Amino acid sequence: MMSKPKRLHPIAILGYMGKRIKNFIFPIAAFTFSVTRDSGRPLLFALGVSLLAIIIIFITSLLSWVRYTYQLEQDELRIKDGIFIRKKRYIPYERIQSIDLSEGILQRLFGLVKLQIETAGGMGAEEAEAVLSGISKGEALVIQEFTAAAKGNGAIEGKDLPEGQSVYKISTGKLLILSLTSGGVGVVISAVLALLSQVDDLIPFRRLASGIGKWTAPSLILLTILVVIGFFLAWVIALIGTMLKYANFTVIKKDNDLVITQGLLERRQITIPLKRIQAIRISENIVRQPLGYATVYAESAGGSSANQEGSKVTLLPIVKLDQIASILEPAITDYLVPTTFTPLPKRSMWRCIFRHWYIAIPIVIVSLIFLKIWGLLSIILLGAMTLGAVLKYKAAGWTLAEQQLTLRYRTLMLIRTTVIMKKNKIQSLEIRESYFQQKQELGTFEAFVKSGAGDAGGTVVDMEKGDLKEIYDWYSSGKEKRICSER
Repeated sequence: MMSKPKRLHPIAILGYMGKRIKNFIFPIAAFTFSVTRDSGRPLLFALGVSLLAIIIIFITSLLSWVRYTYQLEQDELRIKDGIFIRKKRYIPYERIQSIDLSEGILQRLFGLVKLQIETAGGMGAEEAEAVLSGISKGEALVIQEFTAAAKGNGAIEGKDLPEGQSVYKISTGKLLILSLTSGGVGVVISAVLALLSQVDDLIPFRRLASGIGKWTAPSLILLTILVVIGFFLAWVIALIGTMLKYANFTVIKKDNDLVITQGLLERRQITIPLKRIQAIRISENIVRQPLGYATVYAESAGGSSANQEGSKVTLLPIVKLDQIASILEPAITDYLVPTTFTPLPKRSMWRCIFRHWYIAIPIVIVSLIFLKIWGLLSIILLGAMTLGAVLKYKAAGWTLAEQQLTLRYRTLMLIRTTVIMKKNKIQSLEIRESYFQQKQELGTFEAFVKSGAGDAGGTVVDMEKGDLKEIYDWYSSGKEKRICSER
Protein backbone atom coordinates (compact mmCIF):
# COMPACT_ATOMS: atom_id res chain seq x y z
CA MET A 1 0.00 0.00 0.00
CA MET A 2 1.34 3.42 -0.98
CA SER A 3 -0.08 6.49 0.76
CA LYS A 4 0.60 10.15 0.28
CA PRO A 5 2.62 12.09 2.87
CA LYS A 6 0.33 13.58 5.50
CA ARG A 7 0.64 16.34 8.05
CA LEU A 8 -0.44 16.20 11.65
CA HIS A 9 -3.69 17.85 12.66
CA PRO A 10 -3.27 21.66 12.99
CA ILE A 11 -3.87 21.30 16.72
CA ALA A 12 -0.28 20.01 16.87
CA ILE A 13 0.87 23.62 16.38
CA LEU A 14 -0.31 24.37 19.91
CA GLY A 15 1.76 21.45 21.14
CA TYR A 16 4.87 22.83 19.45
CA MET A 17 4.16 26.27 20.92
CA GLY A 18 3.65 24.87 24.40
CA LYS A 19 6.94 23.00 24.26
CA ARG A 20 8.84 26.08 23.11
CA ILE A 21 7.19 28.33 25.71
CA LYS A 22 8.09 25.82 28.42
CA ASN A 23 11.73 25.84 27.32
CA PHE A 24 12.11 29.61 26.94
CA ILE A 25 9.65 31.19 29.38
CA PHE A 26 12.19 31.79 32.15
CA PRO A 27 15.02 33.12 29.94
CA ILE A 28 12.59 35.47 28.21
CA ALA A 29 11.11 36.66 31.51
CA ALA A 30 14.55 37.16 33.08
CA PHE A 31 15.81 39.09 30.04
CA THR A 32 12.70 41.25 29.88
CA PHE A 33 12.73 42.22 33.56
CA SER A 34 16.49 42.71 33.56
CA VAL A 35 16.39 45.14 30.64
CA THR A 36 13.43 46.99 32.11
CA ARG A 37 14.97 47.26 35.58
CA ASP A 38 18.53 48.20 34.57
CA SER A 39 17.78 50.65 31.80
CA GLY A 40 14.68 52.17 33.31
CA ARG A 41 12.75 51.61 30.12
CA PRO A 42 8.97 51.51 30.40
CA LEU A 43 6.85 48.44 30.83
CA LEU A 44 5.73 48.91 27.24
CA PHE A 45 9.20 47.81 26.12
CA ALA A 46 8.89 44.62 28.19
CA LEU A 47 5.52 43.86 26.66
CA GLY A 48 6.97 44.45 23.21
CA VAL A 49 9.78 41.96 23.83
CA SER A 50 7.27 39.40 25.10
CA LEU A 51 5.02 39.93 22.08
CA LEU A 52 7.99 39.53 19.72
CA ALA A 53 8.97 36.30 21.47
CA ILE A 54 5.43 34.94 21.10
CA ILE A 55 5.39 35.81 17.39
CA ILE A 56 8.73 34.05 16.85
CA ILE A 57 7.52 31.00 18.76
CA PHE A 58 4.32 30.89 16.70
CA ILE A 59 6.17 31.18 13.38
CA THR A 60 8.70 28.47 14.25
CA SER A 61 5.91 26.22 15.53
CA LEU A 62 3.95 26.73 12.33
CA LEU A 63 7.04 25.90 10.24
CA SER A 64 7.66 22.78 12.33
CA TRP A 65 4.11 21.63 11.65
CA VAL A 66 4.36 22.36 7.92
CA ARG A 67 7.68 20.55 7.58
CA TYR A 68 6.58 17.48 9.60
CA THR A 69 5.05 14.75 7.43
CA TYR A 70 4.40 11.06 7.91
CA GLN A 71 3.58 8.37 5.40
CA LEU A 72 2.06 4.94 6.04
CA GLU A 73 3.48 2.18 3.86
CA GLN A 74 2.76 -1.52 3.89
CA ASP A 75 6.04 -2.40 5.57
CA GLU A 76 7.25 0.80 7.22
CA LEU A 77 6.37 4.21 8.63
CA ARG A 78 8.17 7.14 7.01
CA ILE A 79 8.64 10.44 8.84
CA LYS A 80 10.25 13.65 7.61
CA ASP A 81 10.77 16.67 9.85
CA GLY A 82 13.06 19.63 10.49
CA ILE A 83 12.75 23.29 9.54
CA PHE A 84 16.24 23.84 8.12
CA ILE A 85 17.88 20.43 8.44
CA ARG A 86 15.59 17.70 7.11
CA LYS A 87 15.59 14.39 8.96
CA LYS A 88 14.15 11.31 7.32
CA ARG A 89 13.25 8.26 9.37
CA TYR A 90 12.10 4.92 8.02
CA ILE A 91 10.71 2.67 10.75
CA PRO A 92 9.94 -0.93 9.74
CA TYR A 93 6.87 -2.17 11.56
CA GLU A 94 8.64 -5.32 12.74
CA ARG A 95 11.12 -3.16 14.68
CA ILE A 96 8.40 -1.48 16.70
CA GLN A 97 8.46 -2.71 20.29
CA SER A 98 5.58 -0.72 21.71
CA ILE A 99 2.98 1.84 20.73
CA ASP A 100 1.66 4.10 23.47
CA LEU A 101 -1.42 6.26 23.03
CA SER A 102 -2.49 9.33 24.97
CA GLU A 103 -5.38 11.76 24.66
CA GLY A 104 -4.98 15.21 26.14
CA ILE A 105 -7.84 17.65 26.49
CA LEU A 106 -7.25 19.18 23.05
CA GLN A 107 -6.88 15.80 21.36
CA ARG A 108 -10.10 14.55 22.89
CA LEU A 109 -11.99 17.62 21.70
CA PHE A 110 -11.01 16.84 18.10
CA GLY A 111 -11.15 13.03 18.35
CA LEU A 112 -7.38 12.68 18.01
CA VAL A 113 -4.65 10.75 19.78
CA LYS A 114 -0.95 11.21 20.42
CA LEU A 115 0.98 8.15 19.30
CA GLN A 116 4.46 7.37 20.62
CA ILE A 117 6.61 4.63 19.11
CA GLU A 118 9.50 2.79 20.77
CA THR A 119 11.72 0.59 18.63
CA ALA A 120 14.28 -2.10 19.36
CA GLY A 121 17.16 0.03 18.13
CA GLY A 122 16.00 3.20 19.82
CA MET A 123 15.74 1.93 23.39
CA GLY A 124 17.50 4.23 25.81
CA ALA A 125 17.59 7.21 23.46
CA GLU A 126 16.87 10.70 24.74
CA GLU A 127 13.47 10.67 23.05
CA ALA A 128 11.06 8.16 21.60
CA GLU A 129 11.79 6.95 18.09
CA ALA A 130 8.71 8.74 16.75
CA VAL A 131 5.92 10.88 18.19
CA LEU A 132 2.80 11.70 16.18
CA SER A 133 1.14 14.31 18.37
CA GLY A 134 -2.11 14.71 16.45
CA ILE A 135 -3.48 11.87 14.31
CA SER A 136 -6.90 10.27 14.04
CA LYS A 137 -7.78 7.15 15.99
CA GLY A 138 -8.29 5.34 12.70
CA GLU A 139 -4.74 6.04 11.56
CA ALA A 140 -3.39 4.96 14.94
CA LEU A 141 -5.31 1.70 14.57
CA VAL A 142 -3.85 1.19 11.07
CA ILE A 143 -0.32 1.54 12.45
CA GLN A 144 -1.17 -0.96 15.19
CA GLU A 145 -2.58 -3.42 12.66
CA PHE A 146 0.43 -3.10 10.35
CA THR A 147 2.75 -3.66 13.30
CA ALA A 148 0.78 -6.70 14.41
CA ALA A 149 0.80 -8.12 10.88
CA ALA A 150 4.56 -7.61 10.59
CA LYS A 151 5.12 -9.48 13.84
CA GLY A 152 2.52 -12.11 13.04
CA ASN A 153 1.24 -12.30 16.61
CA GLY A 154 -1.90 -10.20 16.72
CA ALA A 155 -2.27 -6.56 17.62
CA ILE A 156 0.27 -4.91 19.86
CA GLU A 157 -2.48 -2.78 21.29
CA GLY A 158 -6.16 -3.05 21.02
CA LYS A 159 -8.61 -0.33 20.31
CA ASP A 160 -9.41 2.27 22.91
CA LEU A 161 -11.28 -0.32 24.96
CA PRO A 162 -9.51 -3.58 24.16
CA GLU A 163 -11.09 -6.89 24.88
CA GLY A 164 -9.19 -9.38 26.98
CA GLN A 165 -8.69 -10.70 30.48
CA SER A 166 -9.32 -8.06 33.13
CA VAL A 167 -6.40 -7.97 35.55
CA TYR A 168 -7.00 -4.90 37.69
CA LYS A 169 -9.33 -1.91 37.94
CA ILE A 170 -8.96 0.80 40.54
CA SER A 171 -12.01 1.61 42.65
CA THR A 172 -12.98 5.03 43.94
CA GLY A 173 -11.99 4.08 47.48
CA LYS A 174 -8.59 2.77 46.39
CA LEU A 175 -8.04 5.91 44.30
CA LEU A 176 -8.66 8.04 47.38
CA ILE A 177 -6.27 5.93 49.48
CA LEU A 178 -3.66 6.18 46.72
CA SER A 179 -3.94 9.96 46.63
CA LEU A 180 -3.87 10.38 50.41
CA THR A 181 -0.77 8.20 50.84
CA SER A 182 1.25 9.32 47.82
CA GLY A 183 4.44 11.35 48.06
CA GLY A 184 3.25 13.83 45.48
CA VAL A 185 3.47 16.75 47.91
CA GLY A 186 7.25 16.49 47.74
CA VAL A 187 7.11 16.76 43.96
CA VAL A 188 4.95 19.89 44.18
CA ILE A 189 7.26 21.54 46.72
CA SER A 190 10.29 20.63 44.60
CA ALA A 191 8.61 22.19 41.56
CA VAL A 192 7.93 25.40 43.51
CA LEU A 193 11.53 25.57 44.74
CA ALA A 194 12.77 24.98 41.20
CA LEU A 195 10.53 27.81 40.02
CA LEU A 196 11.89 30.14 42.71
CA SER A 197 15.46 29.25 41.75
CA GLN A 198 14.70 30.36 38.19
CA VAL A 199 13.34 33.75 39.27
CA ASP A 200 15.80 34.54 42.06
CA ASP A 201 16.99 37.57 40.10
CA LEU A 202 13.47 38.93 39.94
CA ILE A 203 12.56 38.62 43.63
CA PRO A 204 14.79 40.26 46.33
CA PHE A 205 15.13 37.17 48.53
CA ARG A 206 18.24 38.49 50.30
CA ARG A 207 16.52 41.74 51.19
CA LEU A 208 13.54 39.81 52.51
CA ALA A 209 15.78 37.48 54.53
CA SER A 210 17.76 40.36 56.05
CA GLY A 211 14.53 41.99 57.17
CA ILE A 212 13.24 38.95 59.04
CA GLY A 213 15.24 39.92 62.13
CA LYS A 214 13.23 43.13 62.41
CA TRP A 215 9.89 41.41 62.26
CA THR A 216 7.61 41.45 65.28
CA ALA A 217 6.12 38.37 66.92
CA PRO A 218 2.74 38.77 65.17
CA SER A 219 4.55 38.96 61.83
CA LEU A 220 6.41 35.72 62.56
CA ILE A 221 3.17 34.04 63.58
CA LEU A 222 1.60 35.21 60.33
CA LEU A 223 4.59 33.85 58.40
CA THR A 224 4.22 30.49 60.15
CA ILE A 225 0.53 30.37 59.29
CA LEU A 226 1.30 31.18 55.66
CA VAL A 227 3.90 28.40 55.52
CA VAL A 228 1.40 25.90 56.95
CA ILE A 229 -1.21 27.04 54.44
CA GLY A 230 1.37 26.68 51.67
CA PHE A 231 2.12 23.09 52.65
CA PHE A 232 -1.58 22.33 52.86
CA LEU A 233 -2.18 23.76 49.38
CA ALA A 234 0.76 21.72 48.05
CA TRP A 235 -0.80 18.61 49.57
CA VAL A 236 -4.20 19.42 48.01
CA ILE A 237 -2.59 20.00 44.60
CA ALA A 238 -0.73 16.71 44.87
CA LEU A 239 -3.94 14.95 45.94
CA ILE A 240 -5.88 16.28 42.95
CA GLY A 241 -3.00 15.59 40.56
CA THR A 242 -2.74 11.97 41.68
CA MET A 243 -6.48 11.42 41.35
CA LEU A 244 -6.53 12.89 37.84
CA LYS A 245 -3.52 10.83 36.78
CA TYR A 246 -4.75 7.45 38.04
CA ALA A 247 -8.51 7.85 37.53
CA ASN A 248 -10.06 5.00 35.52
CA PHE A 249 -6.85 2.97 35.89
CA THR A 250 -7.34 -0.47 34.35
CA VAL A 251 -5.01 -3.31 33.38
CA ILE A 252 -6.13 -5.81 30.73
CA LYS A 253 -4.20 -8.80 29.44
CA LYS A 254 -4.63 -9.28 25.72
CA ASP A 255 -2.72 -12.13 24.10
CA ASN A 256 0.88 -11.67 25.30
CA ASP A 257 0.54 -8.02 26.25
CA LEU A 258 -0.65 -5.97 29.20
CA VAL A 259 -2.70 -2.94 28.14
CA ILE A 260 -2.85 -0.16 30.74
CA THR A 261 -5.37 2.67 30.47
CA GLN A 262 -5.41 5.59 32.88
CA GLY A 263 -6.18 9.27 33.31
CA LEU A 264 -9.17 11.58 33.46
CA LEU A 265 -8.14 14.81 31.72
CA GLU A 266 -5.36 13.15 29.76
CA ARG A 267 -6.20 9.59 28.89
CA ARG A 268 -3.20 7.34 28.30
CA GLN A 269 -2.94 3.82 26.94
CA ILE A 270 0.33 1.95 27.41
CA THR A 271 1.12 -1.54 26.20
CA ILE A 272 3.76 -3.78 27.75
CA PRO A 273 4.67 -6.98 25.92
CA LEU A 274 5.18 -9.63 28.60
CA LYS A 275 8.50 -10.67 27.07
CA ARG A 276 9.87 -7.17 27.71
CA ILE A 277 9.26 -7.30 31.46
CA GLN A 278 12.66 -7.59 33.14
CA ALA A 279 11.61 -7.44 36.79
CA ILE A 280 8.68 -6.80 39.09
CA ARG A 281 9.15 -4.16 41.79
CA ILE A 282 6.91 -3.89 44.86
CA SER A 283 7.18 -0.62 46.76
CA GLU A 284 5.78 0.12 50.22
CA ASN A 285 6.29 3.64 51.55
CA ILE A 286 6.29 4.40 55.25
CA VAL A 287 2.62 5.47 55.19
CA ARG A 288 1.22 2.55 53.21
CA GLN A 289 3.22 -0.19 54.92
CA PRO A 290 1.30 -0.06 58.26
CA LEU A 291 -1.94 -0.11 56.25
CA GLY A 292 -0.84 -3.17 54.28
CA TYR A 293 -0.83 -1.41 50.89
CA ALA A 294 1.83 -1.34 48.18
CA THR A 295 2.47 -0.20 44.61
CA VAL A 296 3.65 -2.66 41.94
CA TYR A 297 5.84 -1.63 39.00
CA ALA A 298 7.15 -3.46 35.95
CA GLU A 299 10.74 -2.81 34.92
CA SER A 300 10.68 -2.88 31.14
CA ALA A 301 13.47 -3.11 28.59
CA GLY A 302 11.89 -0.27 26.61
CA GLY A 303 11.46 3.44 27.04
CA SER A 304 13.66 6.46 26.46
CA SER A 305 15.79 8.19 29.05
CA ALA A 306 13.59 11.25 28.73
CA ASN A 307 10.50 9.15 29.34
CA GLN A 308 11.23 7.15 32.47
CA GLU A 309 7.66 5.85 32.55
CA GLY A 310 8.58 3.87 29.45
CA SER A 311 10.96 1.72 31.51
CA LYS A 312 9.26 1.74 34.92
CA VAL A 313 5.54 1.28 34.42
CA THR A 314 2.97 1.24 37.19
CA LEU A 315 1.06 -2.05 37.08
CA LEU A 316 -0.92 -1.81 40.31
CA PRO A 317 -0.95 1.74 41.72
CA ILE A 318 -2.48 0.67 45.04
CA VAL A 319 -3.15 -2.87 46.18
CA LYS A 320 -3.27 -4.89 49.37
CA LEU A 321 0.03 -6.66 49.92
CA ASP A 322 -1.61 -10.05 50.44
CA GLN A 323 -3.55 -9.71 47.15
CA ILE A 324 -0.57 -9.07 44.86
CA ALA A 325 0.09 -12.76 44.18
CA SER A 326 -3.53 -13.56 43.31
CA ILE A 327 -3.68 -10.61 40.88
CA LEU A 328 -0.27 -10.84 39.21
CA GLU A 329 0.51 -14.55 38.98
CA PRO A 330 -2.42 -15.46 36.66
CA ALA A 331 -1.52 -12.54 34.35
CA ILE A 332 2.29 -12.78 34.48
CA THR A 333 2.78 -16.50 34.94
CA ASP A 334 6.59 -16.38 34.89
CA TYR A 335 6.80 -14.46 38.15
CA LEU A 336 5.95 -15.77 41.61
CA VAL A 337 5.43 -13.47 44.59
CA PRO A 338 7.32 -14.97 47.56
CA THR A 339 6.00 -14.86 51.10
CA THR A 340 9.13 -15.84 53.03
CA PHE A 341 12.67 -14.46 52.89
CA THR A 342 16.05 -15.47 54.24
CA PRO A 343 16.98 -12.68 56.70
CA LEU A 344 20.37 -11.12 57.28
CA PRO A 345 22.53 -12.42 60.15
CA LYS A 346 22.32 -10.67 63.54
CA ARG A 347 25.80 -9.17 63.20
CA SER A 348 24.56 -7.23 60.18
CA MET A 349 22.22 -5.23 62.41
CA TRP A 350 25.07 -3.71 64.41
CA ARG A 351 26.92 -2.77 61.25
CA CYS A 352 23.78 -1.05 59.99
CA ILE A 353 23.38 0.83 63.29
CA PHE A 354 27.02 1.95 63.31
CA ARG A 355 26.72 3.24 59.74
CA HIS A 356 23.81 5.45 60.80
CA TRP A 357 25.65 6.57 63.94
CA TYR A 358 28.50 7.83 61.78
CA ILE A 359 26.07 10.49 60.57
CA ALA A 360 24.11 11.16 63.76
CA ILE A 361 26.82 11.24 66.46
CA PRO A 362 28.87 14.13 64.97
CA ILE A 363 25.67 16.17 64.69
CA VAL A 364 24.81 15.41 68.34
CA ILE A 365 28.29 16.38 69.54
CA VAL A 366 28.32 19.67 67.62
CA SER A 367 24.80 20.47 68.86
CA LEU A 368 25.74 19.83 72.50
CA ILE A 369 28.83 22.03 72.20
CA PHE A 370 27.24 25.04 70.52
CA LEU A 371 23.58 24.81 71.53
CA LYS A 372 24.12 23.75 75.15
CA ILE A 373 20.83 22.62 76.70
CA TRP A 374 18.97 22.85 73.39
CA GLY A 375 21.51 20.47 71.92
CA LEU A 376 19.91 17.67 73.92
CA LEU A 377 17.12 17.70 71.35
CA SER A 378 19.59 16.27 68.84
CA ILE A 379 19.45 13.01 70.80
CA ILE A 380 16.06 12.55 69.16
CA LEU A 381 17.91 12.39 65.85
CA LEU A 382 20.20 9.70 67.23
CA GLY A 383 17.19 7.66 68.34
CA ALA A 384 15.46 8.10 64.98
CA MET A 385 18.59 7.03 63.08
CA THR A 386 18.94 3.97 65.31
CA LEU A 387 15.30 3.01 64.76
CA GLY A 388 15.73 3.51 61.02
CA ALA A 389 18.78 1.24 61.02
CA VAL A 390 16.87 -1.52 62.81
CA LEU A 391 14.00 -1.20 60.33
CA LYS A 392 16.43 -1.46 57.40
CA TYR A 393 17.94 -4.58 58.92
CA LYS A 394 14.58 -6.24 59.51
CA ALA A 395 13.35 -5.43 56.00
CA ALA A 396 16.36 -6.87 54.18
CA GLY A 397 16.30 -10.43 52.84
CA TRP A 398 16.45 -12.66 49.79
CA THR A 399 15.00 -15.87 48.37
CA LEU A 400 15.50 -18.23 45.44
CA ALA A 401 12.60 -20.09 43.83
CA GLU A 402 11.64 -21.41 40.39
CA GLN A 403 14.54 -19.88 38.45
CA GLN A 404 13.83 -16.62 40.20
CA LEU A 405 15.77 -14.34 42.53
CA THR A 406 13.95 -11.99 44.89
CA LEU A 407 15.64 -9.25 46.91
CA ARG A 408 14.09 -7.10 49.60
CA TYR A 409 15.58 -4.00 51.18
CA ARG A 410 14.68 -0.58 52.53
CA THR A 411 15.83 2.67 50.94
CA LEU A 412 16.23 5.95 52.88
CA MET A 413 14.64 4.20 55.89
CA LEU A 414 11.25 5.03 54.34
CA ILE A 415 10.45 2.70 51.44
CA ARG A 416 10.56 -1.09 51.60
CA THR A 417 11.26 -2.48 48.14
CA THR A 418 10.92 -6.03 46.83
CA VAL A 419 12.48 -6.83 43.44
CA ILE A 420 11.57 -10.07 41.64
CA MET A 421 13.95 -11.08 38.82
CA LYS A 422 14.05 -14.12 36.55
CA LYS A 423 17.45 -15.73 36.07
CA ASN A 424 17.42 -15.34 32.29
CA LYS A 425 16.67 -11.61 32.65
CA ILE A 426 19.55 -10.84 35.02
CA GLN A 427 22.33 -9.06 33.15
CA SER A 428 25.01 -9.39 35.82
CA LEU A 429 25.70 -9.93 39.50
CA GLU A 430 28.12 -7.96 41.64
CA ILE A 431 29.50 -8.95 45.03
CA ARG A 432 31.47 -6.35 47.01
CA GLU A 433 33.39 -6.97 50.21
CA SER A 434 34.99 -4.16 52.19
CA TYR A 435 37.79 -4.81 54.65
CA PHE A 436 35.44 -4.78 57.65
CA GLN A 437 32.88 -6.94 55.85
CA GLN A 438 35.55 -9.54 55.14
CA LYS A 439 36.41 -9.64 58.84
CA GLN A 440 32.80 -10.60 59.63
CA GLU A 441 32.28 -12.80 56.55
CA LEU A 442 29.70 -10.45 55.07
CA GLY A 443 29.28 -8.82 51.68
CA THR A 444 27.12 -6.51 49.58
CA PHE A 445 25.12 -8.12 46.79
CA GLU A 446 23.74 -6.36 43.72
CA ALA A 447 21.84 -7.74 40.71
CA PHE A 448 21.27 -5.85 37.45
CA VAL A 449 18.55 -6.15 34.82
CA LYS A 450 18.14 -4.14 31.63
CA SER A 451 15.69 -1.26 31.98
CA GLY A 452 15.23 1.59 29.53
CA ALA A 453 18.31 3.78 29.18
CA GLY A 454 20.27 1.99 31.90
CA ASP A 455 20.25 -0.78 34.44
CA ALA A 456 17.87 -1.53 37.28
CA GLY A 457 17.83 -4.20 39.93
CA GLY A 458 18.34 -4.46 43.65
CA THR A 459 20.98 -4.26 46.37
CA VAL A 460 21.23 -5.97 49.75
CA VAL A 461 24.01 -4.89 52.12
CA ASP A 462 25.78 -7.17 54.63
CA MET A 463 24.57 -10.55 53.45
CA GLU A 464 26.01 -13.76 54.86
CA LYS A 465 29.02 -14.92 52.86
CA GLY A 466 27.53 -18.40 52.49
CA ASP A 467 24.33 -16.88 51.08
CA LEU A 468 26.36 -14.90 48.57
CA LYS A 469 28.04 -18.08 47.40
CA GLU A 470 24.69 -19.86 47.08
CA ILE A 471 23.28 -17.15 44.82
CA TYR A 472 26.52 -16.98 42.86
CA ASP A 473 26.46 -20.74 42.23
CA TRP A 474 22.78 -20.59 41.28
CA TYR A 475 23.36 -17.96 38.65
CA SER A 476 23.83 -19.60 35.27
CA SER A 477 27.26 -19.80 33.67
CA GLY A 478 28.05 -17.64 30.68
CA LYS A 479 26.69 -14.49 32.30
CA GLU A 480 28.88 -11.70 33.58
CA LYS A 481 29.80 -12.27 37.22
CA ARG A 482 32.01 -9.81 39.04
CA ILE A 483 33.54 -10.05 42.50
CA CYS A 484 35.12 -6.80 43.60
CA SER A 485 37.09 -6.05 46.73
CA GLU A 486 37.16 -2.53 48.09
CA ARG A 487 38.73 -1.04 51.13
